[in-house]
Amino acid sequence: MKSDAAVPAYPAGTPPVPQVAAHFASLDVQQHAARLGMWLFLATEILLFAGLFVIYANYRFMFHDGFAAASRHLDLFLGTVNTIVLITSSFTAAMAVHYAKEAKNRMVVVMFVLTIAMALGFLVIKYFEYSHKFHEGQLPGPYFFDTNPELQVAGVPMYYAIYFLSTGLHGFHVVIGMIVLAWITVKAWRNEFSGRNYTAVELGSMYWHLVDLVWIFLFPMLYLI
Repeated sequence: MKSDAAVPAYPAGTPPVPQVAAHFASLDVQQHAARLGMWLFLATEILLFAGLFVIYANYRFMFHDGFAAASRHLDLFLGTVNTIVLITSSFTAAMAVHYAKEAKNRMVVVMFVLTIAMALGFLVIKYFEYSHKFHEGQLPGPYFFDTNPELQVAGVPMYYAIYFLSTGLHGFHVVIGMIVLAWITVKAWRNEFSGRNYTAVELGSMYWHLVDLVWIFLFPMLYLI
């Protein structure tokens, strides 16, 4: 008797039967374990950024005027555009899961390509924002040298230290997300997903939603408050 892990011959273009690792009793158990593992990983990521949020809250309480002055010198327009870009990219990532369930692998490719393109657009916008900060001297800690009188307030260098640390860490996660989604896109291009086997698409989309969610917290914290 053939096991669930056996792979019979399939017509060209038909998604392959999902493989079940030897230490799992069934495909459902394997997929449940994968989802549980991703949720645990996302929990650790949330704890990581939560630490930054606590640091921000502590120093904003200590240097309220400095943080308020520095935040007014961020580009609200670019921050808003980036927020719209990321929210839209979360929609396309969710649509990729929808199409994966229906074994429409070409649409999965389209949705993830759009997601990656918007992620790249996010990084390009952030590059222009960073370059302006470097030009003006609005840098973290001892590297701050902006002579604007409005920024000669205690706590401004600390604000930019938190700004670069939090947005830089988020940008790193964006790059990792692009790599993960690109790998899944290749698998979709090879027609590997079906209604029984779309866990990789789902987990990749979940990671991307985390990237979007973190920015939704960073945007008001750094740009609006």
